[in-house]
Amino acid sequence: MTVLYEVRDRAALITLNRPRYRNAQNSAMTYALDDAFTRAVDDPGVAVIVLAGAGEHFSAGHDIGTPERDADESFPRRAAQWWDHTDKAGADRRMARELEVYLGMCRRWREIPKPSIAMVQGACVAGGLMLAWVCDLIVAAEDAFFADPVLRMGIPGVEYFAHPWVVGPRFAREMLFTGDRFSAQRAYEVGMVNRVVPRERLDEETFALAGRIATMPPFGLALAKRAVNLCEDQMGLRAGMDSVFGLHHVAHAHNAETSADSLGGMDAAAMKKAAR
Repeated sequence: MTVLYEVRDRAALITLNRPRYRNAQNSAMTYALDDAFTRAVDDPGVAVIVLAGAGEHFSAGHDIGTPERDADESFPRRAAQWWDHTDKAGADRRMARELEVYLGMCRRWREIPKPSIAMVQGACVAGGLMLAWVCDLIVAAEDAFFADPVLRMGIPGVEYFAHPWVVGPRFAREMLFTGDRFSAQRAYEVGMVNRVVPRERLDEETFALAGRIATMPPFGLALAKRAVNLCEDQMGLRAGMDSVFGLHHVAHAHNAETSADSLGGMDAAAMKKAAR
């Protein structure tokens, strides 16, 4: 199973479960994750959702090269009113898929009415950032590290482009322009994570926070979450994300015309070699 689900007290624990591949996200995982979030929303006994990654790492991002990569398989189109991509060509195929499984799905999860907490250890890179950022709070282990290195592919950031809102414009430029990793402590300093804790206490601290939140009135929590989301949107988050999604696909199309493929010829091994 690519995603595991369990309930602890009043918290649903949703776990990305491809540890062999550092929880890289193929479409099977994306839809299983959507199913798990839906299950948690529909369970009246669940007050808080905790998102975790099995093994040493939270998520190394989108699956761009494992044997189980499934980018060109059909999908049920839950998140966007767009046609299936598998019989299309060029930008039509890429945009249809990414509008559905990346931008559309992440927006669905951000708007879940129950509070969510990302419990992050090890790598949280590129598409991993998207999963952490849709959560309301982030608790990071001291060994966690973060990066959006996709500019090495000639692409101006991941599809769910929340960078200026979660880390501020100045640091957003640094993380994008360099592609470098930054630590959990640095993420805390720029306001991206709520708490940094020792790795051995990550589970304990995260579920203690979840338990505290679970004591609050559920409708009040839903309204407070919606209030903050609405304010972020009025600060330009949603409109900015729509604009940058277009730039993202200009980059894919440019790569497809001028290099080996839409990723600028960069595969998982090349990206790992370039990491700092």
